[in-house]
Order: sequence, then C-alpha cells, then structure tokens
Amino acid sequence: MPDFDPRTTLARDDLAAEALEGVVRAERFARPQVFQCVHASAAVRREAGVQAEQVDQILFGELFETLERREGWVWGQARRDGYVGWVPEAALAQPVLPATHRIRSLRTYAFPEPDIKSGPPLLLTMNALVTVEGMDGRFARVARGGYVPQAHLGDLLDFETDAAGVAELYLGAPYQWGGRESVGLDCSGLVQQALLACGKGCPRDADMQEAELGEPIAGDARARGDLVFWKDHVAMLLDAERLIHANGFHMAVAVESLESAIARNGAPTGFRRP
Repeated sequence: MPDFDPRTTLARDDLAAEALEGVVRAERFARPQVFQCVHASAAVRREAGVQAEQVDQILFGELFETLERREGWVWGQARRDGYVGWVPEAALAQPVLPATHRIRSLRTYAFPEPDIKSGPPLLLTMNALVTVEGMDGRFARVARGGYVPQAHLGDLLDFETDAAGVAELYLGAPYQWGGRESVGLDCSGLVQQALLACGKGCPRDADMQEAELGEPIAGDARARGDLVFWKDHVAMLLDAERLIHANGFHMAVAVESLESAIARNGAPTGFRRP
C-alpha cells in the first residue's frame, strides 16, 4: 500500500477512519464523530497531554472529527486543514451548528451581554466561524459565544483580496509553534491565516505549502503576496524586496528585507504564487 503522510491521515496501526478501509492497514476501522470547537482556540497536540508538542490549532467554530477518547483528550482530524492530533475534549461540543459568518477583524471580544462593560469576554481570532442567532443594536448574538460587534463580522463568502495586507495585521504577534491565533502563530500558520481570509484553502506546514500551493515562479518574477520558502520555513512577500514572516529569530511576526533573510537562512528553496 502507498505511504500516507501521518500528519493528515486519520490512521494508526490500531485504529483508522472507516473511509480508509482498504486504503491503509489498521486493526480496526471506525466512523468519526464530528464536533465543533467552542473555545477561542484549542491546541492540536502530537500526543495526549498538555506538555505534548502543539502541531496545530483549531479555532472557534471549526470542526474536528474524532475517533478516540482518552482521559480528557480526543484523537482525530481538523476538518479545515486536515491535521491529525489530540485536542482537549472540553474544547469540543455537539451538535454542530452551521456557520453563518466569520471573524473578519484580527481579533474581537464576544461579550456575555450586548454591552462593552459586561465581562469576562471571550477573545475570538480572525477566521473563527460563528453562528449568528440575531442582532441587538451594534452587536450580533453568536451561538455559544455571546455578543460580537457587527463591525467585526464578515459574511462567509465575503473575502479579503490582499493576503499580504492580512498578514501585516499580525505584525508583532509573538511566535508560537503550531499557532494560528492572533495572539501567537508560526510561519506556516501566518500564511494559512492570510490565505484563508482571502478564501483560499491552505495546508498547515511549510513543506506542504511548498509542495501544494499555487505555481512555482522564478525569483526575479516575485511580487506582493508571493511565498518564499526555505527548509521548514515560509514567508510572504510584501513587495519584490521585503517580506513578512513569523520566525524564531525575532520571536514574532516581523518585516525585513529578503536580502537579510537570505543572509541568515541561506538561499531559498523556491518561490510560489498561491
């Protein structure tokens, strides 16, 4: 049987999703149960436990397909980007509610009442998915969330047009391995969030993005919104000479010249236009 990437294949030697029967080897196959994230964000970890490596995050309203429960953790797959791992069971709920809007601002508070003085609020991040149940003045009432300023919501199909401009909103956000939230994210998470805001699906890790996104371009043809790759790293160009990336050198989302990034990281492995 062919090899499958374990990061995006809901299968282990002992258990796999029933859709993979006859495709992968496993002792048992089962039908995933679909849950919805009800926390602002939830870590997707390589193993069950708070000290395990965070490999991804799911955001409020996103779906997670689960196959196994173990001591407060569930093993499954994030539907939005396909990443497999363990998520705290407390972060998930049923039934799944159909999303009506997305968070369009970088971040926003969901208040318990339609009043900015009410609290404590829930901090939602860009691209979180919400179900609006009604309006109350300047606020939208969001299922399982509270009251969100209408100005911070966007229709599901009302996308941004400048991915680089979206990425710039995250400038200064601290570096967080496996992060996708506005208060901390990694290099591929920044690219993923910027492209999702523009209605473009995006794999989770830098090597996946280099293999799957868009088309390769020559370095001298580079332009705003193009991606530049190094081994295990990705940045987005703001123009032909500057880029933005979340990186461990600055420990934040930072803008610098392509020249300085090359001096530190070596020659890029490629450029792509998503």
